[in-house]
Amino acid sequence: MPCDPRLLRQVQFFALFDDNELAVLASRVEPRTFAPRQRIYQIGDAGGTAYVLLSGRVRVTTIDEDHQDVLFDEPASGDFFGFASLLDEAPHETTAMAVEESRCLEVSRDHIASLVEQKPHAAIDMMTVLGRRLHAAQTLIRGRVARNPSALIEAEATVGERVADVVARFGGSWTFIIVTLASLIVYCAMNVRLGKDAWDPYPFILLNLILSMLAAIQAPVIMMSQNREAKKDRLRGELDFDVNRRAAADIQGVAAKLNLMMDKVDDVALRSDVRRRSDA
Repeated sequence: MPCDPRLLRQVQFFALFDDNELAVLASRVEPRTFAPRQRIYQIGDAGGTAYVLLSGRVRVTTIDEDHQDVLFDEPASGDFFGFASLLDEAPHETTAMAVEESRCLEVSRDHIASLVEQKPHAAIDMMTVLGRRLHAAQTLIRGRVARNPSALIEAEATVGERVADVVARFGGSWTFIIVTLASLIVYCAMNVRLGKDAWDPYPFILLNLILSMLAAIQAPVIMMSQNREAKKDRLRGELDFDVNRRAAADIQGVAAKLNLMMDKVDDVALRSDVRRRSDA
């Protein structure tokens, strides 16, 4: 049963299609309904096919290096999944499963090829949408790579948090220690010098009260600043982890290429030995 062109209008990838292009594509694709917990495709299945979620809920997962299932995507209504395998016809590297009853469109390379044969301009429309997504992804990646944890947190800081940072910086400096020590010495000396006329005679009860109140206020303010520093450290750790993970992937790729080159060198050496033995 042909698909309703209005359903295709909801798909972002086909957003630039005109009515004729949608009608041609709708005549070739058909909606499919998947029951809860039904597998739509799994890792290793033949590529060349992708799906568009029309309704319901789908989870797309993959397997990490520790052989654990990792959530890769939860497509929203109108989103493609399995799209990479549609483009290069490579086996699926993810597994898609319907969490609840879901209605999807199955789109194959043959459908796209047939559409382009009849409506060549549709290819330009699809490339335009892909280009926009690529630019958005590049912008996101550049933003993540160039993120400065301190700048990000400072941009979101409130007035109270900025005041807490100033208090913490001053309270942990030699300037504060010297000023406070000098003030205490002057305060105590004046009260001892005045004797009975002193406003806070020994043992300086008023001074103890002031210092206790100052400590009670200063401690939580400094803790606020320490919490912000801990937040910066966590963000730095996350960024370092991302960088290390990308570096590890690059190193693994280089190592794989080196191993492949060594295998080829060994094959060449083995063939040379075989030739020499046959000549002998």
